[in-house]
Amino acid sequence: MNKDVDVSKLTFEQLKKIRLHLKKMIEVGGSDLHVKANAVIRARINGNIVQFSGGILTKEDALIFAKELLKGRFGEFVAKKELDLVYPYDENNRFRVNIFFQMDGVSAVFRVIPIKIPSFEELYLPDIVKSFTQRERGLVLVTGVTGSGKSTTLAALINEINLTKKKHIITIEDPIEFVHKDRNCIINQRSVGQDTLSFGTALRAALREDPDIILVGEMRDQETINLALHAADTGHLVFSTLHTVDAKETINRIIAQFPTDEQNRVRLSLAGVLQGVVSQRLIPTVDGKRRAALEVLVRTPTIEKLILENRDYEIRDAIEAGKEHYKSQTFDQAILDLYNEGIISKEEALNNATSASDVELKMNGLISGTIADMAEENEVPKVEISSDDDDIFDLK
Repeated sequence: MNKDVDVSKLTFEQLKKIRLHLKKMIEVGGSDLHVKANAVIRARINGNIVQFSGGILTKEDALIFAKELLKGRFGEFVAKKELDLVYPYDENNRFRVNIFFQMDGVSAVFRVIPIKIPSFEELYLPDIVKSFTQRERGLVLVTGVTGSGKSTTLAALINEINLTKKKHIITIEDPIEFVHKDRNCIINQRSVGQDTLSFGTALRAALREDPDIILVGEMRDQETINLALHAADTGHLVFSTLHTVDAKETINRIIAQFPTDEQNRVRLSLAGVLQGVVSQRLIPTVDGKRRAALEVLVRTPTIEKLILENRDYEIRDAIEAGKEHYKSQTFDQAILDLYNEGIISKEEALNNATSASDVELKMNGLISGTIADMAEENEVPKVEISSDDDDIFDLK
């Protein structure tokens, strides 16, 4: 395959066709456009994949499309077999693109990046999530599967700090999605591959660049996790993401990245710096849209103790027990609230619940709403919460 592209010979006809599909997706409020060789064009609308085109994109046309999209980076694409980039459609719309080879040829997925950063109110994020922006140091993680809105939540957190504080913020992303303009803060955004060689390289450099806040696009390896924990431990506020389904798995995933003989050290470090974990699931609503259900772990002495003592299996119960006092919540509590408010259907609530049987029992009023309530009825052991927790997390 010829890696060299003579841009002067490109007609950009295939890219123009894809742009028409992008325009249509923007108009109908879709989130992802799927372009695949030897297939029709499809898009994700309100969580569902729907057909957009009537004709098949041939293998040859898909390859031409790749050359028209990438131009001088086509050789890099051929060498790496996959590539991330940001495609600016116009001044109001941008897309995060992953283009890759598959058995039939070239495929690409275009993900919408809103130009306007949504507010906490527009995202329906609870006040406890906003309160993480008030932390002066520590680690805050936003987790969830691909497409669950992690980047949008992180953008809202950074934007809130930008509007309300005077800090130096460094973001390390792959690629940069939301663009932040300096407001009250200085914000330096670095793209892996373009502005820095790796997350680890950028993180080590960041510690010498006088940051107050560091956003790490993803904690994907030992080096990045170690550096993020070190940055949080040395007086910085660090935000990052993991592809994990809930708070318990997030803690397990971080610790499991390390050899057994290092895991106690990592537990000690994580227990000392973790301020919170926000895990997300997007659920279809009764009006045909989607709403994020959030599990929120808030640092308390109880949570710190459970992490230190390798009692991760008790974390979900501790989160549930802290709902009234600390505003923490499990997925099932969040989902039950959305159902009781008439935002999601019973079917979607049960489909997305961690324990559908428990949620259904609570819907029918057969068991109490929280672990603490059930403890009073002597159904389960009560989770003890120290009175010192108020010193750790101020909920004014």
